[in-house]
Amino acid sequence: MRISELRLLDIVNIKDGRRLGPIKDLDLDLERGVVKGIVISGPARNWSFFGGGKPDDIMVPWERVKKIGVDVILVDASNLAEFELDNEERH
Repeated sequence: MRISELRLLDIVNIKDGRRLGPIKDLDLDLERGVVKGIVISGPARNWSFFGGGKPDDIMVPWERVKKIGVDVILVDASNLAEFELDNEERH
């Protein structure tokens, strides 16, 4: 699978089934030749009348990627601070 194909897949949290969005980028360790993680655009924050807030990028470590399927990439986003804050804001 090519990186360009990965960008078309949605990221889904296996903890709650929530769709986290598409891959924005990959974090690579070029010296070791390994993928360190995937970067996802976070939800926009601080919406205003003149436009949305800039989304914060969220890094999901590669060891949290559980399965790459045909349509989705399953990740374990439990205990990642960025997603815990998002869940608290929903309640």
